[in-house]
Amino acid sequence: MIIDLKKFIASERPFWSELDAMLVLNERDPYRSMAFEEIKQLHYLYQRASSDLAKISTFSAERAIGAYLESLVSRAYAVIHAGRQETARFSFWRWFWGAFPRTFRRHWRAFALSLSIMLAGSIFGGAAIAVDPDAKAVLMPFEHLQMDPAKRVAMEEKADRDRLKGSKGSFSAFLMTHNTRISILVLALGMTWGVGTVLLLFSNGVMLGAVAADYIRAGQSIFLSGWLLPHGAVEIPSILVAGQAGLLLAGALIGRHSALTMGERLRLVVPDVVTLISGVALMLVWAGVVESFFSQYHAPVIPYAVKIGFGVVELALLILFFHFSGRKKVAALTWKRIWGLKSFLGL
Repeated sequence: MIIDLKKFIASERPFWSELDAMLVLNERDPYRSMAFEEIKQLHYLYQRASSDLAKISTFSAERAIGAYLESLVSRAYAVIHAGRQETARFSFWRWFWGAFPRTFRRHWRAFALSLSIMLAGSIFGGAAIAVDPDAKAVLMPFEHLQMDPAKRVAMEEKADRDRLKGSKGSFSAFLMTHNTRISILVLALGMTWGVGTVLLLFSNGVMLGAVAADYIRAGQSIFLSGWLLPHGAVEIPSILVAGQAGLLLAGALIGRHSALTMGERLRLVVPDVVTLISGVALMLVWAGVVESFFSQYHAPVIPYAVKIGFGVVELALLILFFHFSGRKKVAALTWKRIWGLKSFLGL
C-alpha cells in the first residue's frame, strides 16, 4: 500500500519520463537497433511502470495517473514484444466501426458539453429573432438567409429541376473543404483553453437558432426541415464532435486536480483527438455529397416528406452507430439473434 501518494508520484515520475522518452524514439523509428544495455533498461522501466500501475490502481481518485500508466505500459509491451508478433496493420474498417465510436463514447461528457453550448446559442438566436426580427441582418451573415422566408421558398420551388447541373461535384467539394476547415478550427481553438471552441460553438448555435426561428415564424417549418435535415442530420453532429475534440484538448491543457504534467496530459489525449477529428472529416464528406445532390432540390422535384424521412433515418442510424458500434458483446449477441431468427424461419 502507498502511504504518501504525492511522494510516491514524485519519486517515480523520473522513471516514467525516461521510459516515455525511450518509447518515443522507438515509435519514431521502429527499425532502429538498440544496444544491450538500452534493452535491459527498457525492460527494467517497463516492469517498474507495471508495478506502479498495480499500486496506483488502488486509488480511485487518481484516474488520470492510472490512464497515463496504462498507456505507457501498453506502449512498452508493444515495443518489447514486437519481435514475437507480426506488425499490426491499420484497418480502416476496424478503425471506423470500432475505434471511432469507442473513442466518442469514452468522452461522452465532452460531447454533452459541446451539445449544451450549441443548444444555448440556438435558444439565444431564436429568442433574439422572436424579440427583434430585424436582428437577422446581424445574426445571419449569408445574404440568402436574410431574404423573406416565404419569398425564398417560392423562388426555390420555381427553380430549374436540375439547378446544379454540371456543378454538383465542385459544389460538393467546396462544402466538404469549407466545413472541414470550420471543424478543424473548432478543434484547434481548444488550445485557447477552450474559450475559442466555446465561442465558435455558441455562435454557430446562434445562427442555427435564428434561421430556425425566422422560418418557423414565417410558417415555413416544413421547407426548413426538408432543407436542413438531409445534410444537417450529419453535418451538425460532426461540428459537435469537433467541439468534443476541442474541449478534450482544452481539458488536457487545464488539467485541474491532475498529478500529470501538461506534456503527459496532451500525449494522453492526442490519439483520441486525432481519431475524433478524422471521423468528423468522413462525416463531412457524406454531408457534402448529400447537400449537393439531395438537399438543394425541393418540391416538386423531391417531396418534402421524402427529404424529411431521409434525414430522420440518417440521424437514427448515426445515433445507433455511436451507441452500439464497437461493442463486441452487443455485436455478437445481435448476430446470434439474427442467426436464430433465420433458423426459425428456415432460411
